[in-house]
Amino acid sequence: MPSRDIVEAFVKRLEDGDFVGAIEQFYTMDAATYENNAAPTVGRDRLAAKERGVLAAFKEVKAVRVGPSMIEGDHVATRWTFSFTNAEGTTRILDEIAWQTWRGDELIEERFYYDPKQLGR
Repeated sequence: MPSRDIVEAFVKRLEDGDFVGAIEQFYTMDAATYENNAAPTVGRDRLAAKERGVLAAFKEVKAVRVGPSMIEGDHVATRWTFSFTNAEGTTRILDEIAWQTWRGDELIEERFYYDPKQLGR
């Protein structure tokens, strides 16, 4: 079960824009993430590479937590608002829920739930 301090440190990394650093610090080597119901991306190195690719595609990416993270045993649920600004200055907003499974202070699985149509608006 992650401590509140660990979850808050993870949130701070994301809100500070250090998305890759958060992966490298908190995810296990064999961690998996799922985008809605898509097949998982597995392995910390692959997750970090995927995140670098997302960040390279945008001029700016910001994350803001909406409300507190809910911790129950090994599970953490957090609501996020992400903004993605492209090179032309157009910003798209994504509202999502991240459902995480932790092993102690390490994140082993994360599932993102959102409506992909949000990014087309």
